[in-house]
Amino acid sequence: MQSDGGATSMEVEKLASEVKHASLAPKPRFPPLKAHEISDGQVQFRKINVPQHRYTPLKKAWMEIYSPIMEQMGIDIRMNPKARKVELKTRPDTPDASNLQKCADFVSAFMMGFEPKDAIALLRMDELYVDTFEIKDVKTLRGEHLSRAIGRLSGKGGKTRIAIENSTKTRIVIADTKIHILGSFSNIKIARTSLCSLILGSPAGKVYSKLRSVTARLAERF
Repeated sequence: MQSDGGATSMEVEKLASEVKHASLAPKPRFPPLKAHEISDGQVQFRKINVPQHRYTPLKKAWMEIYSPIMEQMGIDIRMNPKARKVELKTRPDTPDASNLQKCADFVSAFMMGFEPKDAIALLRMDELYVDTFEIKDVKTLRGEHLSRAIGRLSGKGGKTRIAIENSTKTRIVIADTKIHILGSFSNIKIARTSLCSLILGSPAGKVYSKLRSVTARLAERF
């Protein structure tokens, strides 16, 4: 009787363990949603205006812009000559919904004056963005004073601008009174501080020395 009772208890334990394992179903694995699935199957669009002075450069650099957007990002792109806009839209096979905004930022950066080889970093790195400000945001200047301020920002043959770019790992476009800076948040902050000092009248030598000290501190920190 005891052996029958022992066998019965073993059978109960075995049955309980089988039921327990059967109740623990494997975790479901869902594939990532495509761009068109996130938007309930609707196609998403972006339209970027083409300024008059960037129409010819866009024609020349079209394949440099078209290829990475179509092949790497999975976004359709076309030029609408009547509306003078570059139009972007998602496809059913677009891998990520954020690709559309990245491509729009890439094209917008080109329209601001950045070279495609520099602006393409916006497609590959998430921490980059473009910051824009005007000279009048720093100081109200007119006439010759404004012209001299723009000259100080560029330097002879672009020497000052290139020096700031190399020190801060940014790219800078000076378009009349507008200044566009492409880079990471911290690097843009350093470059903008240097540019603002030049606008306010600081000599280039003083800005260089301050820039070297700031970049040296950052290098020691990291």
